[in-house]
Amino acid sequence: MSLFSVLGAFEIGLVFSLVALGVFISFRLLRFPDLTVDGSFPLGGAVCAVLLSRGVDAWTATAAAAGAGALAGLLTGWLNVRLKIMDLLASILVMTALYSINLRVMDGPNVPLITEPTLFVLLQPEGLADYVVRPLVLLVIVLLIKFALDAFFATERGLAIRATGSNPRMARAQGINTGAMLLLGMAISNALVGLAGALFAQTQGGADISMGIGTIVIGLAAVIVGESILPARRLMWATLAVVVGAIVYRFFIALALNSDFIGLKAQDLNLITAVLVGVALVLPRLKGRLAKKRA
Repeated sequence: MSLFSVLGAFEIGLVFSLVALGVFISFRLLRFPDLTVDGSFPLGGAVCAVLLSRGVDAWTATAAAAGAGALAGLLTGWLNVRLKIMDLLASILVMTALYSINLRVMDGPNVPLITEPTLFVLLQPEGLADYVVRPLVLLVIVLLIKFALDAFFATERGLAIRATGSNPRMARAQGINTGAMLLLGMAISNALVGLAGALFAQTQGGADISMGIGTIVIGLAAVIVGESILPARRLMWATLAVVVGAIVYRFFIALALNSDFIGLKAQDLNLITAVLVGVALVLPRLKGRLAKKRA
């Protein structure tokens, strides 16, 4: 792999580490099977790209994209909490609706960003190439969000969210409003996904309606790979494992696609993803069996 390919894989891995953190919150902390991710990711990209194309500054556009993702998560949570629609079905309904909403937002299938000043252009110092600046900026953003999440989930409100996912009956017995905590957790989860969509659109030079296909699979793969590489019980290590898992996952994808002797092409991306997720799911069981045999 060339240096350009390595930096590209690292860059995309950092973007999808935000998706993985959002998936970690919904699937691991809230125990909520949320497929809204496939819609809130392109929603964030669409909102950011449209605002940038209309002259809005990159900071405001990126923040608006995260807010749009949060609203999508709130809608999914509201359907589940208030209307008592099954969690998986509620997320599927919102994901399906967001496809049309994204087309409305972009007024078409895509919005290019060619001359618009993105977040990376604003933060690019003189003398440094853009393919070097983007990973550095993304690394700082991901680390700041990771530490902010660690701090938040150590507070009383954050612990209430974790208790809601771990044992909702016990949480209600302790006086926790589990419905409100679920809504807050889903908003945070999809805000991170919307933010990732905005950053992805700015790194790729535009937003496209198809950019969200398979996002939930990538997020789950990053969580599973991270937990296999760095198993941890403390939240601060678990979030680090998720970030590492997303980066390692993208490196595996880039390595597979750049290995000529394997013969894989870009259209084999979903196949590689499925194989990697399957291997990550099987590895812990194999380790357990080997440990029993040795014992």
